[in-house]
Amino acid sequence: MSTKIGVQKPMAKTMKRWQMSEIGREHLALVDVERPQPARGEILVKVAAVSLNYRDKLVIETGLGLELVFPFTPASDLAGTVIAVGEGVERFQPGDRVISTFTPGWIEGKPNGDARTMPYRSLGGAYPGVLAEYVAFPQDWFVLSPASLDAAQASTLPCAGLTAWFALVERGKLQVGQTVLIEGTGGVALFGLQIAKAQGAEVIVISGSADKLERAKVLGADHLIDRNAGDWVEAVWRLTDDRGADHILELVGGPHLEKALQAVAVHGHISVIGVLEGFDISCSAGPLLLKSPTVQGISVGHRRALEDFARAIDRSDIRPEIEARYTFTDLHDALDHLDRGPFGKIVIDVATNWTDVD
Repeated sequence: MSTKIGVQKPMAKTMKRWQMSEIGREHLALVDVERPQPARGEILVKVAAVSLNYRDKLVIETGLGLELVFPFTPASDLAGTVIAVGEGVERFQPGDRVISTFTPGWIEGKPNGDARTMPYRSLGGAYPGVLAEYVAFPQDWFVLSPASLDAAQASTLPCAGLTAWFALVERGKLQVGQTVLIEGTGGVALFGLQIAKAQGAEVIVISGSADKLERAKVLGADHLIDRNAGDWVEAVWRLTDDRGADHILELVGGPHLEKALQAVAVHGHISVIGVLEGFDISCSAGPLLLKSPTVQGISVGHRRALEDFARAIDRSDIRPEIEARYTFTDLHDALDHLDRGPFGKIVIDVATNWTDVD
């Protein structure tokens, strides 16, 4: 039976958590563990929903070259409710609805790291993940959720949502009337579509699925390109009267960057985000030198930008696109769905709603 926050009721001393004993999906199991307690500076969060990223699947199956600490809990993106705070906590109080930050400790400016040791320390990687009924993490690892979203929607913001916002708004300085080219219809892509429209941009979406293109049109896409129907770069040139796209979300990777350089406008922006065709990107020097575009690698974003994005959502009609929601016990089915390439996001419902305590 559910109780609301504020009702005094002893909480269970144990909880369920997904964890791995070593790399590989066959080693991923739902286990009973001791429920954490918030230490000084930490908050205890009852997890309501966890959004999955393709990156989570890669970490589970390959480790992505990260130094994982076992037993390891995957996933980085949660929405939940603060139910207790440790000594010295000032940013939150019990009852607050929060979402996680993908890169703990990256508050603003440059992330921690240098030329030798690149900055990539995220939840569900260098730090423990969030596929658990409760987590106790430092208060700085969270931000308040947008008031206009439910838990499942809010859980999609920390990685996919922030990545699109960071590329287009924080780093890209997207302007009204500019043209944004979106490659695909996954989580980052559909956030990019909605963010661009909210900023007053014209949006072109490319996909190999006629059904997904029609669904993108419903979300506001101005132009649709079927990449199987011919040279999509030529289609972009025609749609823009040869000017090209001012911003491109490059979500494919590998040699596909060459296509983006052909399609981008002179002094345009290319945000390199995806690695579906490999981590080793390649391109011709000609358009890179002569068009002089800004080619920026985007690895999600910092906490301040996530706070800006959350506030922007409450002022807009942006609503995360969720293709499917799975129960907490059906993680393996959710990962299979992720393999099939969803339209938008896949979410795991950990609790019934924001305020369920037990």
